Amino acid sequence: MPQEVDVGRRRSRIRAALRHALLGFTALVLVTLLAGCGGSSLDAGYAVPANASVEGRHTQTRTTTGDPVPGTPGQPVAPVPATAGGTLTETPSGSGIGATPDADGGANAGGGHTSASGGHRGDCDGFRNGTGISDSAVTIATIADVSGPVPGIFTSAHQAVKAYAAYFNATSNLCGRRLEVLPLDSRTDAVAEQSGYLKACDQAFAAVGSMSAFDSGGAATAQECGLPDLRAMAVSDPRNACRTCFGAQATDLHAFQNAIPDFFVKNYPEASKHAAMVYVNAAASVLNAKTQQAVEERRGMKFVYTAGFDVAEFNYGPYVQQLKQHGVRWVQFVGSADQAVKLARAMQQASYEPDVFLLDPTAYDPQFTQAGDAVEGAFVFVDFTPFEEAARSSELRLYLQWLHQVAPSAAPSYFGLFAWSAARLFVEQAAELGGDLSRARLVAGLRRVHAWTGNGLHAPQDVGGKVNSSCWRFLRLRDGHWVPAGGMSYLCRGSTKIG
Repeated sequence: MPQEVDVGRRRSRIRAALRHALLGFTALVLVTLLAGCGGSSLDAGYAVPANASVEGRHTQTRTTTGDPVPGTPGQPVAPVPATAGGTLTETPSGSGIGATPDADGGANAGGGHTSASGGHRGDCDGFRNGTGISDSAVTIATIADVSGPVPGIFTSAHQAVKAYAAYFNATSNLCGRRLEVLPLDSRTDAVAEQSGYLKACDQAFAAVGSMSAFDSGGAATAQECGLPDLRAMAVSDPRNACRTCFGAQATDLHAFQNAIPDFFVKNYPEASKHAAMVYVNAAASVLNAKTQQAVEERRGMKFVYTAGFDVAEFNYGPYVQQLKQHGVRWVQFVGSADQAVKLARAMQQASYEPDVFLLDPTAYDPQFTQAGDAVEGAFVFVDFTPFEEAARSSELRLYLQWLHQVAPSAAPSYFGLFAWSAARLFVEQAAELGGDLSRARLVAGLRRVHAWTGNGLHAPQDVGGKVNSSCWRFLRLRDGHWVPAGGMSYLCRGSTKIG
């Protein structure tokens, strides 16, 4: 009996270690594409095209004369002259165009594309059936990690595409066809991801809103069959190299955005001279943390401590002691929300509170905010409209409304937001082609999309160039809620590539 108990305990430990490993890997996915994205900025004189609204308004390009007054989500904002002090109120000249939230919500930073329910539609004459297209429907596949060692990692991608299809079918059509969604499970496995794309090649016109931690698996398959693959985002070099694959959240996996260090060097100059990088010690994360630190040092920060921790680490006390001993005042963390909470609690137990505790959008998660006082005051950097600002964004409200219709108990997520954006972009491109719609023409059209904001859901994305925009904003946790830090407009400063 004791032997059986020991075996059971070992199995439990193995399962727990595997779960932590997968959670750690998921964090690496986020870190790679969020903290390492950017590649190069939008050109200084590149006017970000205006997005059409869902109601089908015609578009126009607008530039900002100043950044909006920091305020409470739901309140209108107005441009004001730059002011001095701890609040960032500038859009840097010659280094990108800031996207200012409009009165209807989100950033007025897009255009060149039309509403799925109206606007610039192509003539439907000549529209032909084919793979994934019947007399009644256009089938799109969504391949995402739903099952596996950590079930449900990217279920939100399935939910978001289903939600957009439900919204679209209730309000519009593609040359008389409705959207049908073929949900496929990549099971957190490269082989399963490839299997999903084999099915998509045979049964769907395109893949839309997909999200997988091992997205290299189906990259070659998608390209070989000419399948347009408009993902939520890509997280591997093979997927980005795929000539028919794109992301609504475009990514360059070998760069870091300048806006992050620039914001803190300006607003927390002393803390920025006593910085630390703490990261999960796994392959991609190690390289990523080093890249981020190198860029931040080039932008004027000084690091006095750097440390990696094992994926299954449970004792963060020694790292906190080192932070204290080195006089660290600015801590950047690269890891999962769960791991960030553990470090925050260890800092609280040691009565250590840095001026800045900075995390990537991995921390924009209920698991982090529910940690209470330990995480109070933490910062995150984001390139999308926070859910707290839904009152200001008609597109975000649409996502939330239709998500709750197709999956009443589902929680909105960062991945879901970009999957919804991918579905909207697919529909707008397909509608514009009309009777000329084909896989090849859709791919060609996506290559020409260079400033997509999903109708104000997120910062401009260079979808066709596969280079994320350099525009980011900051949130800070106050009383368990994320609030704007430094205003509600994006800071656009380009990116720096290392190596």
